[in-house]
Amino acid sequence: MTGFLNVDKRRGDTSAYVVNCVKRLVRPLLGKTPCGHLGTLDPLASGVLPVGIGNATRLFDYFLEKQKTYTARFRFGATTDTLDSEGEVVLGGRIPNREEVEAVLCRFTGRIEQIPPKFSARCIDGKRGYELARSGKEFELPSKSVEIFSIALKEQTAPDEFEFEITCSGGTYIRSLSRDIALALGTQGYTTGLRRTKSGIFSEKTAVSLDALTPENWREFLIPTDSVLPFPALEMNDDRYYQGVRFSVELADGRYKIYRAGEFYGTGIVEEGILRPEKKLC
Repeated sequence: MTGFLNVDKRRGDTSAYVVNCVKRLVRPLLGKTPCGHLGTLDPLASGVLPVGIGNATRLFDYFLEKQKTYTARFRFGATTDTLDSEGEVVLGGRIPNREEVEAVLCRFTGRIEQIPPKFSARCIDGKRGYELARSGKEFELPSKSVEIFSIALKEQTAPDEFEFEITCSGGTYIRSLSRDIALALGTQGYTTGLRRTKSGIFSEKTAVSLDALTPENWREFLIPTDSVLPFPALEMNDDRYYQGVRFSVELADGRYKIYRAGEFYGTGIVEEGILRPEKKLC
């Protein structure tokens, strides 16, 4: 019994807290089975946090490059040390109008370089950024390459605040984006609200809150492992495959979902016409 629970994380909860709650939910049936989330969501943020259960946690590498969509609110004319509303507010800078904000957004689409917030889980010299920041140490985090597929200004929510919809690659820091857009406008800025509405195939439409999950009903919300994999299905009746033997096949190179007597078994990969087992997930 493996798969994913698409949890709608509450603002204020950590991603680790959500995973621990899921572990407690499934323990009566599955015991101490592994559980893990597909990409950290800041405590400030709410929204989609897929949690893998059992062997589904072995699939995380397949989701590293998935697109994510956020609704974010940025405040201009001020900043904080954490680049979100949890930090100490420091006023500084002017407040741009809607036309000015829209005019600079094109600079932040495509492949861009980003410096992560100091209050982040990014490591430097074996230490998390937030650990160094909390201890008052001076340090600089290296930039990283991310991709912004689209960013649109949705509405002005306050005289100094705007709401955006952002679709980006995994690993993008929305808090850094608020800082950098503000700097392009000659001012300061930070993130006041953040909700992830989509993470790969997982969307808020199918997300369920922790409060709605119980040890008795969580299986009703379990998303089957094979349903989230974007690979072609292959019914495999050759016993050599299940013995770990590699052999020639007339199939296009690529990764496949392997089925045995109609039941999902795992993933296999074809390279130069040779099929080999990859991951057993049943």
